Amino acid sequence: MQVSEVLVWLQYIACLALILFAGTRLARYGDAIGEKTGVGGLWIGLVLLAAITSVPELATGVSAAALVGLPDLAAGTLLGSCLFNLTLIALLDILYRKSPILGQARPRHVASAAVGILLLAITAASIWAGDSLSGFALGWLGVPSIIILVVYLVAMRQMFRYERSHPIPKTVAAPRYKELPLKTVYLRFILAAMVVIGAGIWVSFVGDDIAKATGWGASFVGSLFLAISTSMPELVVTIAALRLGAIDMAVADILGSNMFNIAIIFAVDLSYTQGPILSLVSGSHLITAAVAMVMSLVVILGLRFSQKRKTFSVISWYGLVLIGLYILGAYALFTSGMGLG
Repeated sequence: MQVSEVLVWLQYIACLALILFAGTRLARYGDAIGEKTGVGGLWIGLVLLAAITSVPELATGVSAAALVGLPDLAAGTLLGSCLFNLTLIALLDILYRKSPILGQARPRHVASAAVGILLLAITAASIWAGDSLSGFALGWLGVPSIIILVVYLVAMRQMFRYERSHPIPKTVAAPRYKELPLKTVYLRFILAAMVVIGAGIWVSFVGDDIAKATGWGASFVGSLFLAISTSMPELVVTIAALRLGAIDMAVADILGSNMFNIAIIFAVDLSYTQGPILSLVSGSHLITAAVAMVMSLVVILGLRFSQKRKTFSVISWYGLVLIGLYILGAYALFTSGMGLG
């Protein structure tokens, strides 16, 4: 291994260390904001944490499309991150030893997972249509990308209205952040968010350097390696939220990040001036979208048919299914030729 490659991997490790340090604090202060404002961990995770932890995907997608000119890398990163994020639910289920993780989450998460499926379906249909939709564009911006953004914004608005009209009853537990003034919580949350965003963007570019140094294919790297790298903030924040007992915030961050990742397609398409991006990417991305939709459906089933005990002692049935689907999707991507792209 050359010295330049060693330096790249050292940068990668440094990025992960920063994300670990700041991500744990981001979850803590997010939980504190929920407690002090009464907004609730579900909405904090669905909006604030999801947007913050998805900024690396935004940076990677836009840079891959606008600067490098590789739409497959951009699409692969966004869709691949959805796969990895959903696999995190299986990890949380293993770490939460008391009972199945989705059995402790509120049924309201079903709406987020359903919207995620809808957004993925629109994306998959646009990729499948390919050049036949190239005429449906405003300049170089594809109409499907606009539809994705509109659906995301409308869905978030409707979920916000529902949360506001159906507030979750407050618990009688003693406040855990009584000693922290609200202004201090906001300041520390912003600082932690800035570190997570900065390190997340950094790790996305370092991941691209690793891909170039190793010679891995752009599409395969986007759907797997870079997707995992840019999802490190979600990994750290959700585990930290779980340790705090904020299960709803952890699950909401995962599902909210997936919705945000698909909505990012609009920004990526806007930055790629050579044509509608979903009409130009490889059809192999249909595998990623299809597996992500099935995984989201598994999460919905886990939420709707909650269990009191885990099926296999350390993991619930849906955890095993999610892991299996991720491995199956990764294998299908590689054998379909994405590893050569």
